[in-house]
Amino acid sequence: MIQAVIIDDERNNIDNLEGLLHRYCPQVQIAGTAMNADDGAALIRTLKPDLVFLDIQMPGKNGFQMLQELPVHSFEIILITAFDQYGIQAIKFSAVDYLLKPLNIDELRAAVQKAERRIREKMQNRELENLLQLIRNREERSTHKLALSTVKETRFVHPKEIVRCESSNAYTFFFLNDGTKITVSHPIFEYEELLADYGFVRCHQSHLVNKSHIRSWVKEDGGYLALENGDKIPVSKSKKEYLAKMLIHLK
Repeated sequence: MIQAVIIDDERNNIDNLEGLLHRYCPQVQIAGTAMNADDGAALIRTLKPDLVFLDIQMPGKNGFQMLQELPVHSFEIILITAFDQYGIQAIKFSAVDYLLKPLNIDELRAAVQKAERRIREKMQNRELENLLQLIRNREERSTHKLALSTVKETRFVHPKEIVRCESSNAYTFFFLNDGTKITVSHPIFEYEELLADYGFVRCHQSHLVNKSHIRSWVKEDGGYLALENGDKIPVSKSKKEYLAKMLIHLK
């Protein structure tokens, strides 16, 4: 459905347009109406409609003056007027169409269909931009490394190199896929949130495991995760339900 508002200073015009839209353009839902420019601008800011049917000539501010006060136009505009001298200004504001009163049903239908196409294209563009942003975020994440400081050095490690983390009091041991073990003097909970976006799960109070290195979840003998490198990591009772949800795609 297209969410629309009607702004016109005459109630009869609003009622007439609502009736025509209901009968001939059922894809349009009228979310609200206003009878002057100030109320119309407030309505647009509140409802954020897809489409605005806007009368040009109104007492006080006209429709174009109202549009100038709304610097960002995320909505489509169909201008409606009894006068035919506003074509250039309609183009300036990128109006979908410019309809003269009394309204012609075929012209109204065509204008709404044109607006519908524009709205659909905007939605597709937004979805594409969201997808591109997701890809960019993943690419940025792929270059992120953790700084693991030991007594002798600070080593920069990408999360995908980490097989698992194990805590002992205030220390955390990082086991890497090349067999290296790095000991840092920070508790494991400091790394849990940092590694969550990289597929790490907390299966036990003392253990964080990279899901990509899990071979199986053995339910007997108290329960443990069998890793590709042969390690067996215990699963605590309190983590079983959480772990089942996190590993569902590994089953």
